[in-house]
Parts: sequence; C-alpha cells; structure tokens
Amino acid sequence: MHTLPTRAVLVVAAAAAFAACAPRKPVTAPSPASDPRNNLKAGLFDAAEYTSNLKVVSRSVSPKGFLGETNSDLAFTGNYVIQGNYNGPVVWDISNPSQPKLVVAYECPASQNDVSVYKNLMFMSAEAMNGRVDCKPGGVKDVVSKDRVRGVRIFDITNIREPKLVANVQTCRGSHTHTVLEDPKDKNNVYIYVSGSSGIRPAGELAECVAAPSGDANSSRLRIEIIKVPLADPAAAAVVGRANIFAGLGASKSHGASPADKADMDAAKAKGAFTIMIPAMNEEVVLPNQLVQPVLDSIMKARGATVATAADTAAARPVVNAFVTRMFAAQGMDKPPVAATSVSEGSQCHDITVYPALGLAGGACEGHGLLLDISNPIAPVRLDAVADSNFAYWHSATFNNDGTKMLFSDEWGGGGSPKCRALDKPEWGANAIFAIVNKKLVFQSYYKIPTYQSKNENCVAHNGSLIPIPGRDVMVQSWYQGGISVFDWTDAAHPKEIASFDRGPVDSTRMEMGGSWSVYWYNGNIVSSEIARGMDVAQLIPSEFISQNEIDAANTVKWDYLNAQGQPKISWPPSFALAKAFTDQLERKGCVAPARISDIRSQIASAEQASGAARNGALSKLVTDVESNRSCDPAKVDLLKKALQDLQALAM
Repeated sequence: MHTLPTRAVLVVAAAAAFAACAPRKPVTAPSPASDPRNNLKAGLFDAAEYTSNLKVVSRSVSPKGFLGETNSDLAFTGNYVIQGNYNGPVVWDISNPSQPKLVVAYECPASQNDVSVYKNLMFMSAEAMNGRVDCKPGGVKDVVSKDRVRGVRIFDITNIREPKLVANVQTCRGSHTHTVLEDPKDKNNVYIYVSGSSGIRPAGELAECVAAPSGDANSSRLRIEIIKVPLADPAAAAVVGRANIFAGLGASKSHGASPADKADMDAAKAKGAFTIMIPAMNEEVVLPNQLVQPVLDSIMKARGATVATAADTAAARPVVNAFVTRMFAAQGMDKPPVAATSVSEGSQCHDITVYPALGLAGGACEGHGLLLDISNPIAPVRLDAVADSNFAYWHSATFNNDGTKMLFSDEWGGGGSPKCRALDKPEWGANAIFAIVNKKLVFQSYYKIPTYQSKNENCVAHNGSLIPIPGRDVMVQSWYQGGISVFDWTDAAHPKEIASFDRGPVDSTRMEMGGSWSVYWYNGNIVSSEIARGMDVAQLIPSEFISQNEIDAANTVKWDYLNAQGQPKISWPPSFALAKAFTDQLERKGCVAPARISDIRSQIASAEQASGAARNGALSKLVTDVESNRSCDPAKVDLLKKALQDLQALAM
C-alpha cells in the first residue's frame, strides 16, 4: 500500500506521473457487468463469497490486539507463514492448511511491517514515525529522537516462537518495503534493497541524511539504500551503498480523474460537500469533515443554534476555502505545477523484485518501471526504463520464470480507493506486461480483473507471485477488495483470468479498508493476507484452464522458504505428473489428434506401472514416438521429451 505524504493529506487520490506507451485495451471477460462477483453481500465476517476454479480451505481470524490493525505482506519459511501487521508480525503454522495454527503474535508497532526471511533471520520494514528501536508500543513523541526506527529491523528466528531483535538498520527515507537479495557469488552475506517513500530524515536524527539536490554526491535524493547483512554477525548489518538508478530519466506524464471519479465528485457536490482545487496537482478533492465542521460549529454557536442551515453552510464555504488556500500556500501547493523535463527529485522506488539466478531486477519506481542489472549487488545498473500515461503509481514487478517477460502493477489511488468501478478505465489500476528483448522492455498488453467492484471497495492491482505450472506463465495476484485473481499470461498480448476468489465489501454503506493485501503460491497453497480479517488459504482445482496433472506437477515444487520479491528460479523434479501436464497442454492446443493424445497417455500410464528395464524401454519408445507431433508445438514437444528422458534416467 502506498501512503500519501503529509503535505498531500487532503488529496483523495494523488495523480503521479507517467509517459505514454502504445495504447491497447486489456483482455477481460465478454461482459464484466455480468460477472458474478459484482454486488456481493457486505460484512466483516459474514460477507458473501464467490470462488471460481479454486477452493478456500481455511479462513483464519487475526488474534486479539492485531485484529483491526492492518495486515500487510507475507513471507514463508518451512511450514510457517509470517504475516506482517501494523502492530507486529504474526506467525502461522500451515502444516495442515485447512487448520492453520497461531504460533506467535509479536508486538512491534510500525508500518508497513512488511516481512521477509533468510534461514534463521527475519527482516521487517519500518517507515512510520511511531516505530521504536525497542519494539515497544507508544511511539516516539519527539520530532527528532534516537529512540525512533525508520529502516529495517533484523530478528533472529532460530526459535520462531520467540523472535529476538538483533539490529535496527536506520535509513534516510525509512523502509516502506524492502527486498532480500541473495548474491550467488557471496555465501557469507545477504543484501537488502530498501525502498523508502517518506521524506528525508533530519541530520539530527541520522547524520548521513542529506537533503541536497540529487546531483550532489552526498545527496539522499533519488537513491535506493543497500544494506549488507553478514550472516555470521547479523547485528553488524549496515548501509553499504546508495544507488541512484534514476539518473538521466525524463519527466513522466499523468492521467486525470476517471469518469467514475468525476461522477463521484458530482454526487458529492450535489449533497453539499465542500470541495477545492489543489493547484499544484490540478485536481479537485472533497475536503475532510475535520476541516469543515469546526467552522460550521463556530458559525452556529455565534447565533445560538445547534443545527446548521443552508445559510450557515454558505457562510462557511469562503472561510474554509481561505483557510485551506493558506495551507496550500504554506506547503508550496498553491501554484500550478511547472512543466518538468527530468524525473522529480522526490521520486523513489516502491518495490524492487530481484531475480538472482538471472542477475536482474525489476524496479517499480513511482513514475517508471525499471530493468536493472544486479550482478554487482551494491552497484545496480539501470538497463532500461519505461513509463506509461495509463499508470498512476508503478507499484511492484514480477518476472516470468525464464526471464523473457516482466509484469508491472499500477496502484492507482494508493490502495485505499475504489478503482475497479464500472466507469474506471480498464487500462488504469491494472498490470502492464512487457517482453524483455535484448535487455529492453517492450510493451505487450494490460490485464485487469474482469469484474466491477463497488464504490465501497478499495480495489486496484497489488502483490502476487507465479504459480509453478510447467510450460506456462500463470500468476496469482491480490486486488484488495477485488479479491484474488489467477491469470495466464503465457501469451503476453492476451492475458486471461482462469480462477478467482472474492468477498463482498467490509461495509455496505461506506468505504472501509479490507481485502487481499498480498497473495502468493507456496508449496501447493495459495495464501492471502486479508487486511481486515486475517489470512485465507486456497488451492487450485482442475478446470478447463488447468488440469489435475498440471496442478500435481506444480505441487512437486517445494521451497524451504520464499520471499516473493526475491524470485527463485523454478525447476521441476522428474515426475510422471510433469509428462502428463505437457501432454494435457498439447491436447488443449488442439493440434494433436485426440486418438494420438489417448495413445501418448496410454504409453505414459504403462511406463508408470512398469519398473526397471521395462519402464526404461517404454519411456525410450515414447521419446521417439512423440517426435512425430513436433509440427504441433516444437517447444512443447521438447519439454515433453525432456520430462520423459529425465524419468528414463531415473529408471536406469
């Protein structure tokens, strides 16, 4: 979730900046208006639900003291799910995914408290002003204080029931999110890329923070901070680099309000809402009640009344407008924006996804999507940058498994606004999919959930991960109160939803925060962090889009731990499920005769039932036989042959 800076506290939805890509409509269902997820009954724990091609196996409620606080990101280690929460991390045991067990809820307030793991270490982001170095509640009242932590906390979780804080690594813009980078060439350390979106801290709180223009070598602007964590002594972790991956980028363009935003503004005005234009952003917003009500109260008190009349409201408007205008002037927001030619000095990355096996990273950096070379972890180099006028806030990035594509998400509205309404453009608040060609990003298409959500549901693209279905690019992704969506982007120009889960809004009368913050596949389970409720665990079921063999092959992939922003290279162990999955994919393509598909399946079944030399002989014959189907899909036939050959090697 992206939190707006203090100076823009009045802004309902800040329009961030973007330059244009070639426009293309996203691929959605034939009629999103008739999607069964529309208009589900509201409720915190009794909302109506809709599932498609998956089953929800458990719904866990956040523990006391953490329920009602915001649940954030997820990390996984062994059979444990570590769930970030603004009051501290919550650990669940999902050995039995249908009955998760609470292990510990560890009080340590901050935001966003996004978490990640590496072996016996847990890392947690802290950006808000209330984070204390000792993890205690109560916050820090002083403007400048050595008791405040804004950076990355490091815990020893050797005993996961009793996390031990071993270090607070302070950073200049706090840590909104962070990414753990395992350098294949360095087994003694791990590195953390810190994405901080707050203002630069005063030197009195952290001496190395410098608010000079970005051209100054010591400046803290336009930098990502890089922490080195010695595995033998994690308490010695420290910032070892500040990389300017923005240098030379041009300014990006922004889009305005959608028809849905304009309709909501018109409706608010019709009800008498107080509104004002923010000159610096060229955007009209509804003023919050805490700015309006004191003025109305004063006017009513002056005439001895307790109920405001139309005359009171008319008298209050110029007073409120004058007060807010002075606020804008004091914050430098009282003049139209000057046309910029270079990237804003306030720019920062929201999230960075690293793919160590390929030496690449994807930076979702507010106004741009970046492709980075991370072969030297303390000196990342920008390979390419893209911008898009349809994007409001480049939020997160995901590679496909072979590193030939990248998907960026757009968190238009900051995660706290309804951006999946019928009148919201489907290119806005969506994903943009790019091919990676000669280390350059080439736009392919957009993807947005093919449903309409109500004005009472925060909804926009958010965090997700790949599902290891062999031979395909399939991803599960959170959409806040838009639920979770599983979609296939193997054909980058035509992504398509293949499974989903959604609830009705938290409240039927007003916008209340809720929904899936992040959802990731881990060892056969789809685990979702539900902002207002707790944690959901789901599993895929076979459908016309995914076969049982494909699900079985995906479930042969087992990880010891997972940070979704540190993408592992997916590899599949030899299995008959893998060979059957590729056979199903050839059948789905429709260019192999049904009788031939039946024959391949029969031969695979016979080989599976045999053993030793008999199995090896059957597999050897099948490797030769499937070559006759090469004209259908050469790449898929090669994958099937390799799966059979790997089984053949095991049988020898």
